[in-house]
Amino acid sequence: MAIRKDMGNYEPIKGVDDCDLVNETAILINPDSFTLVSVSKHCNQTDEDVEMALRDSHSRSPLPLHNANPLTTTVSSKIDDPQFSSSARPILRSSDQRQRLVSLDVFRGLTVALMIVVDYAGGVMPAINHSPWNGLTLADLVMPFFLFIVGVSLALAYKKIPSRGIATQKAVLRTLKLLFLGLFLQGGFLHGVNNLTYGVDIQQIRWMGILQRIAIAYFLAALCEIWLKGSDYVNSETALRRKYQLQLVVAVVLTTLYLVLSYGLYVPDWEYQVPSLTTSNVASPKTFSVKCGTRGDTGPACNAVGMIDRKIFGIQHLYKRPIYARSEQCSINAPDYGPLPPDAPSWCQAPFDPEGLLSTVMAVVTCLVGLHYGHIIVHFKDHRDRMLHWIIPSSCLIVLAIGLDFLGMHINKVLYTVSYMSVTAGAAGLLFTGIYLMVDVYRWRRMNVVMEWMGKHALVIYVLAACNVLPVILQGFYSGQPQNNILRLIGVPA
Repeated sequence: MAIRKDMGNYEPIKGVDDCDLVNETAILINPDSFTLVSVSKHCNQTDEDVEMALRDSHSRSPLPLHNANPLTTTVSSKIDDPQFSSSARPILRSSDQRQRLVSLDVFRGLTVALMIVVDYAGGVMPAINHSPWNGLTLADLVMPFFLFIVGVSLALAYKKIPSRGIATQKAVLRTLKLLFLGLFLQGGFLHGVNNLTYGVDIQQIRWMGILQRIAIAYFLAALCEIWLKGSDYVNSETALRRKYQLQLVVAVVLTTLYLVLSYGLYVPDWEYQVPSLTTSNVASPKTFSVKCGTRGDTGPACNAVGMIDRKIFGIQHLYKRPIYARSEQCSINAPDYGPLPPDAPSWCQAPFDPEGLLSTVMAVVTCLVGLHYGHIIVHFKDHRDRMLHWIIPSSCLIVLAIGLDFLGMHINKVLYTVSYMSVTAGAAGLLFTGIYLMVDVYRWRRMNVVMEWMGKHALVIYVLAACNVLPVILQGFYSGQPQNNILRLIGVPA
């Protein structure tokens, strides 16, 4: 057991909740009755669900001591180990109890609630809806918060890895599940509220989406945690940094790749078609040309993020309702959707995917930031140490984002700029610190029971509420005419 010497209090780097060996039996001293008990630790690596919820399946059961003499030497040899100091003695729990980091569930539940609020209230209050281009709103925090939570959960789920090969196989399966679920929910198969049809033209299917982005970020972060992690022996902050230095290298490489492609790729002129009806009500596509011929442009028309998606996926597979259609240049009702102004630019109706390939590169970095915060939980057992190591980098990220925005690298959710990654990851870190202080330190849990429940069932709530699956199902029950459905009965307009 590695001991922390210059990282605060003298405590084990890996707490006694960690499993070092399968079916390891240790002899502990019960601090309450000063009697000797034998504690058996079982490390059953369970499959965490697709929400990446933390499930710690260690079990401890006190065993009777039939013969104290053979234990005397064992106890005396371990009694001076700091692992068994009063500050590090474990609490005996029933064998079927599974420990969860409650603050992480509350944070996930709060993010789900925020997502539902901005989805359903964003049309009424455009100020909380996604920013039409540059800037930051409440809705722009949802995606990076989810990615941050995924990273934290991965650090806890892969705290001990019995087999890297098996862990990789399970990560691949979870990634494929999320990808296929994302294609089903956001690829165009379901046609939304007030439309009882379903099905999608493969030639028009949207390949990227929210769950697809989470799946990619989860997979790459999981590979980093499984394969790019150093020795478990950590006795100083230097050793701790050395253990995860390759993951830092990956984050730097991804950020560099994003910057090089965003500011170095040449974006040529391009065109797209929009279906329109002629005077005889015959569909006839109208072609629009967009003039670019530039590098390093971060505007809606000529950025490298959109160009890469158009080249790889094809413009027909991108999101048909671009966020910049709510900008002042493209809508007379800005910052809401509306008719085009008379002098609207030619690119206003062009498809653009807010979860594109190049922007997903920086989304992976957000997940890696969350992974680092999870490492703090694994290696630091003192609450003050943990919060200090969260607050400092979070504050630095926010300051960095403000500086980059001032220098011209604007905060932009659609492009997922470095400044956007920094400010949202910093905000996620500070919010997580506050929730951890409230829930896991001060134990104020009753007021957060709803958020905790939502956090434990985040994926189900997302599918039913945020993806309109529940409204689509309910509208299938109607009387006489499809318009006379349950949604109309409960007040949802047809």
